[in-house]
Amino acid sequence: MSRMVLAVAVLFVGWSGAVAQAQRSPADGVYTGEQATAGQALYRAQCSGCHGPTLGGMAGPALRGDAFLKNWSGRTLEELAAKVQKTMPANDPGKLTRPQAVSLIAYLLQAGKFPAGTDALSDEASIKQVAFPGGAAAPASAASSSSAAAALAAQPMGNLAQIMRGILFPSSNLIFSVQGQDPAAPKPPYKPDAGGFNWADWGAGIYPGWELVDYAAISIADVAPLLLVPRRCENGRPAPVERADWVKYTHEMVDAARAVYKAAQTRNQEAVSESTNQLADSCLNCHVVYRDKEGGTAADPSNKVARCQ
Repeated sequence: MSRMVLAVAVLFVGWSGAVAQAQRSPADGVYTGEQATAGQALYRAQCSGCHGPTLGGMAGPALRGDAFLKNWSGRTLEELAAKVQKTMPANDPGKLTRPQAVSLIAYLLQAGKFPAGTDALSDEASIKQVAFPGGAAAPASAASSSSAAAALAAQPMGNLAQIMRGILFPSSNLIFSVQGQDPAAPKPPYKPDAGGFNWADWGAGIYPGWELVDYAAISIADVAPLLLVPRRCENGRPAPVERADWVKYTHEMVDAARAVYKAAQTRNQEAVSESTNQLADSCLNCHVVYRDKEGGTAADPSNKVARCQ
């Protein structure tokens, strides 16, 4: 395995063991059959239109099976209940009460073949102590798929500045805008920019504000590892992808994006505003070392020629 592929692999794998350790598993029988029955009725009324009558997924993702377990591996039932309550149903988020969210979790567990128990899932304590196990082992075909993805990643099209300006910069600024704008606030009527194309307005009116915050955080978390792929900086210098501090700064960016996404699931403006401090710090730490260079000239005031070293 090349050093680049190894670095990217380590970055992704590193977080699989970084989740909080819970004391119990859904396999321990953490809900009752009565809870699951109530959750099933609620699911049919509120969720089946997107996630399918058998939880197999339709417009929304599947809520059972290997893909679901892998996505929630190591995460607590409390996190899932918070996401359900704050972000679902997609067309009317926040409609569900906390007890309803908990009963839905009970039904998901039942549908996922986790056994029922004698004690009800409690919103006060037990739900915070139960975490999903890991998903099923990846089939052999997944390894070849990963190799193909790594091969494509090893042939980058853009330089470092283009990746930053095309994805990471606009996504970060969208998140920072939450400090002064509530994503839940009604949008004013969209008026095209009379001065020409404004990429910041692209998609205006299509997606709800909170979804845009989710997408921005996910974009940063999933794209940041590409900063470890050997490529050129804008000035032609090779990006220092094998330096320990560069790898560290990349880890920090992904950690920060994950923190923003987690905060965004509360649908609380203040919580996301607080999380932007971590994102700002992760950007600044790298910029101070590799981007913000003194000694510019009239022709190159920001001293781009000295960047990436």
